[in-house]
Amino acid sequence: MSDFFQNGVITTIPKLGNRSVEEMEAELVKLSKRRNMVLILPALYSEFETDAMRRIIEELKRVTYLYRIVLGLDRANETEFEKVKKMMSEIPTPVDVIWNDGPRIKALKEELDAAGFQSIGIRGKGLNVWMMLGYILSDQDAYAIAVHDCDIVNYTREIPARLLYPIVHPGFDFEFNKGYYARVTDRVHGRATRLFYTPLLKSLERIFGKNRYLDYMGSFRYALSGEFAFIRSLARGIRISPTWGLEVSTLSEVYRNTSKKRICQSEIMESYEHKHQDLGAEAAGGVAKMTKEIAETVFRIMSQSGTTFSSASFNALLATYFEEAQRAIAQYSVISEVNGLVYDRQKELQAIKEFTNSLRAANEDFHRDPMGVPSLSAWTAVRSVLPNFTYKFNEAVRLDNA
Repeated sequence: MSDFFQNGVITTIPKLGNRSVEEMEAELVKLSKRRNMVLILPALYSEFETDAMRRIIEELKRVTYLYRIVLGLDRANETEFEKVKKMMSEIPTPVDVIWNDGPRIKALKEELDAAGFQSIGIRGKGLNVWMMLGYILSDQDAYAIAVHDCDIVNYTREIPARLLYPIVHPGFDFEFNKGYYARVTDRVHGRATRLFYTPLLKSLERIFGKNRYLDYMGSFRYALSGEFAFIRSLARGIRISPTWGLEVSTLSEVYRNTSKKRICQSEIMESYEHKHQDLGAEAAGGVAKMTKEIAETVFRIMSQSGTTFSSASFNALLATYFEEAQRAIAQYSVISEVNGLVYDRQKELQAIKEFTNSLRAANEDFHRDPMGVPSLSAWTAVRSVLPNFTYKFNEAVRLDNA
């Protein structure tokens, strides 16, 4: 069981007591008569060949409160697309599959690119989520939208229920809900959060002083989780990063577009298990590349608020980060020892070495190009430039799913 301590500037909703998912779903069914809920799923075709995706489909078959499911499918040929449609058709909820590699969607992306909307060519989860948002935002009957990954090995239908419940309940006033959880098997996982993101935020505060943005970002128990939900009116004005900085940039966009009192985080499951990224190196991908792009995103957002990253301040930040990361290793070593978990200090030290290199690379790229990779525009901007785009998008998805 989690604790109920509130130690940040946003409301934290832990799992307490023994409320069943069936009880929560029964209430969501009643709420769905007034507030339509949508689940969007970013997926690679390869994930449909895993036990994780088969489990997700089986669990979603038992969900009865959803208005619609939208699945964004990446890296699939026509045969694979047809196979995915057939698999998703087993779910009683209406499902629309966006075939991102199909000729109709490719033509629409080319139209966006020609109209000056940048980063359309950067493939990945960010672009996939952005396309699904654009599709569902055209439906004025949709009220709340939840997102989760498709590689969750121990998935249960409690995840969408706990993501959506706080933002559709009429007695609350939340617009955005971030999912959090522990990531523990026989060892503690989540290196990017434990050994990079949290030590980086602490280091930035030590070097540049406390500020509201860092307080806000540090309030999330698992800022890098891929699970969140928000209401349609907030989603319309959100820009999406096409890089690994997706989660951090989304939290930053929410910070800009609504009040902290309308933001919460919910414990959506006690322990979360999915495929683990290789550590890699900054140039090769993996967790190291992820941390580099996360750092660039944080630098860029802070600089937009007036923070100056000089060479001297960065050198101090680098030294401070290394100290904070070493402290984190000591802390997680104790946690692992007390709980009888496996702890490989050598691998943790190697991770810090790679993350330090990522931090250096992020600083170099940031100073070379402070603007960085442009975020995908809010869909309100797309509609103002291409007023007929939504109609063509809907028609393309309809024809693909026919």
